Amino acid sequence: MGIKTFAYKAGLTLGLILACTFLFAQTTITGTVTDAATKQPLKSVTVVFKGTRKGAITDNSGNYKISTDGSYTELQFSFIGYNSISKPIENGKTQVLDVQLEANLDTTNKVLVKPHKVKYRNKDNPAVELIRLVIDNKDKNQAKSYDFVEYEEYDKLLFSLSNVSEKLMKNKLLKKFSFLVDKRDTSKLAEGRSILPIYIEEKLGKTYYRKSPSKKKTYVLAEKKVDFGEYIDEGGISSFLNYLYQDINIYDNNIMLLNTQFLSPIANDGPAFYKYLIMDTITTETGERLIKLNYTPRNPSDLLFRGTMFITLDGNYGVQKISLTLSKYANVNWVKEMHIFQDFSKSSDGRYHIAKTEMNADFGLNKSKNAGGVYGERTVSYKDYTINKQEPDSIFNGLAIENKVADVPMPDSFWAARRHDTLAASEARVYTNIDSLTNMRSYKNIVKGGNFIMSGYVKTGPIDIGPAAAFYAFNKIEGLRLRFGGRTNKSFSKKWVIDGYGAYGFRDKEWKYYGSVSYSFTDKTIWEFPKKFIKVSYQRDIKIPGIDLAFLVEDNPFLSFKRGSVNKYLFNDIFRIDYMNEFENHFWFKAGYKYWKQVPIGDLTYFKVQNGNTFDVKSLTTSEINSEVRWAPNERFYQGTVYRTPIITKYPIFTVRMSAGFKGFLGGEYSYQNVVLNINKRLMLSKFGYTDMTVEGGNTFGTVPYPLLSIHRGNQTYALQLDSYNLMNFMEFVSDHYASISLDHKLNGFIFNKIPLLKKLKWREALSFKALVGGLRKENDPAYNKEQIAFPVTDGVPTTYSLDGKPYMEFSAGIANIFKILRVDYIKRLTYTDHPDIAKWGIRFRFKFDF
Repeated sequence: MGIKTFAYKAGLTLGLILACTFLFAQTTITGTVTDAATKQPLKSVTVVFKGTRKGAITDNSGNYKISTDGSYTELQFSFIGYNSISKPIENGKTQVLDVQLEANLDTTNKVLVKPHKVKYRNKDNPAVELIRLVIDNKDKNQAKSYDFVEYEEYDKLLFSLSNVSEKLMKNKLLKKFSFLVDKRDTSKLAEGRSILPIYIEEKLGKTYYRKSPSKKKTYVLAEKKVDFGEYIDEGGISSFLNYLYQDINIYDNNIMLLNTQFLSPIANDGPAFYKYLIMDTITTETGERLIKLNYTPRNPSDLLFRGTMFITLDGNYGVQKISLTLSKYANVNWVKEMHIFQDFSKSSDGRYHIAKTEMNADFGLNKSKNAGGVYGERTVSYKDYTINKQEPDSIFNGLAIENKVADVPMPDSFWAARRHDTLAASEARVYTNIDSLTNMRSYKNIVKGGNFIMSGYVKTGPIDIGPAAAFYAFNKIEGLRLRFGGRTNKSFSKKWVIDGYGAYGFRDKEWKYYGSVSYSFTDKTIWEFPKKFIKVSYQRDIKIPGIDLAFLVEDNPFLSFKRGSVNKYLFNDIFRIDYMNEFENHFWFKAGYKYWKQVPIGDLTYFKVQNGNTFDVKSLTTSEINSEVRWAPNERFYQGTVYRTPIITKYPIFTVRMSAGFKGFLGGEYSYQNVVLNINKRLMLSKFGYTDMTVEGGNTFGTVPYPLLSIHRGNQTYALQLDSYNLMNFMEFVSDHYASISLDHKLNGFIFNKIPLLKKLKWREALSFKALVGGLRKENDPAYNKEQIAFPVTDGVPTTYSLDGKPYMEFSAGIANIFKILRVDYIKRLTYTDHPDIAKWGIRFRFKFDF
């Protein structure tokens, strides 16, 4: 072979090799898509090779990766509300291509105007047909479709102050806290608002699910959170924040957020409340075919979302990615913006499992984007899915969540290795910043003041003085009443608590007082969960018959104003011994002994009428043992230093109270038994709001005078009391057996949101109904048994009655969320309207912060 021939063949071979390399080399492009104005990452942007449907979707951080063996020259980026652009690419190379998209205001306006010009229909709408396929396949696209599932879960919750003004931070009072402001981060929400992280918590857990019998069990393996010091309960903060940012299952009909139910865009009846529009179809680099679908509320003011979802076309019709944005017109308080993003990953069996959920919200009194507020973010990621691996039954025993966290916290090296995401520098600094903050005296003084506002107690060394709301009150018996009290705190002892007060009435010129000593059997105080303590107390004070301090605190100046005549009181001497044991599963029981001597005062007298003669009864004395059993599954609350604030959930609360009196035992004059069953339940009704329902029934066994029976809770104040009958007088009805139901329904603006003016005010509708049935057996009715104490009378007219075969009922309609804190109800009494000195209707007020 000649040299020329060899050179020709070698060159031809080399050329063929280079040509094949060019034709078959893989092209890989990675990058980030951001908003050109705000520089914030854009999620769910469609990225395709121009002229094809082959592409990818940006993730929650705006990142994408796309590969091909084909020959393409341009990459196209498109996202609703933005101008689509194309960028040149080089074949056969791995390259980085970052892109900025510019908002298209004209396009945005067209999207808003279009529904008014083109009538939207469900019939023959391919988007609705597609969403119905998603709905039909919901069950098989959830973990509950498997016999067993297990996975690792990482949960990060971050709260920050947003847009903290420079002027505020330069204030002399806050100058010492300037180190907190250094190196502020930028919010992931629009406009690039600066944020100052102040709270972070992290959890790592292992979760197991079993289909039959159904059980989900999570083992918390590690936990880390900031510590704000003794006045602030981090566990309570965590419970409250996690309740606001609950776990989201897009396949549920309703999604619980901010203590409110929102209808899912793939709820069974979603097509009746949402509009759907197919935007695009793409094929990912792994060959998955997806349809991009946009959805918006039919009525923007309803508790619904707007956003985008990507639906698989592999026969499963599952959600591969979804974004949910709270409509800015929704009747929700304090929320400027709220966004949720979920990613799903494909498993070996072809189905999609939740891989990551990111929720962020900006809260504030002023909804202006430049106003300061609080920014919250929760990120939950899942990995290491194992399908249908049967675990022993012992794995699922015990509570749904079991904390395996050791007393010694995990080192930083553990978290660096096990976190699913790396902490941003500003997030990592929260731990050290708050640790430095809690050691500052100025911070401790501020927190001490906040604790006083919340609990009414102020710390002075080993003693907490308070509660402040009880310092001053007045009533017709005592006139002006001054009270001063306090209790010991942790500085005195964690296990022992001494509590007491002294009060003086300037009209009756009588001293009243209370004292107690408690001992905790745990390493926590008697107020901290789970409680286990014994308490001995003695009280000498006055009260309205039938009104327990658990329902109405009389030592409150706002409750001193009452309608009608309120001059029937008792002077009480009460000695108690109480034992309480509370368990981790939110079951508790109480047991105790109570000695009670009651003396009627004011216009109240105890008397008997026998053979035309009247005999005064100076006092009544009972000696009883009592117990209470309560179960509140999945209960949540904020735990303060000396108080709890409940967080109402959909789970019921069951309470059974029992007592038995013994005649002749330690001065007791009567033998009797009493049992009461109470059930509280919040009924979630999705777009129609929710109803708080209380059902109660009670029975007293034995022959006893009416002061020892069930004196139903009336209310003669102008405050709306959900646990009382608001148009029933004090001591108006007495029963030895009864049943009651109370329904308080909030429509969350379902009607008002459709009325322009009220929609802007964000008022909400409230409806209530209460009914009580009961009666007296003849042996306990003074009309039949003259041995019993007679019902009280005023000017010869009875003021106390039994329920004579018909129920007591009242109904109310109100407007809630006035100024975001006020509820005003018009109440109508429906029965027993012929009783003297009663109100047939009334206006009542209630102050409460709501979302």
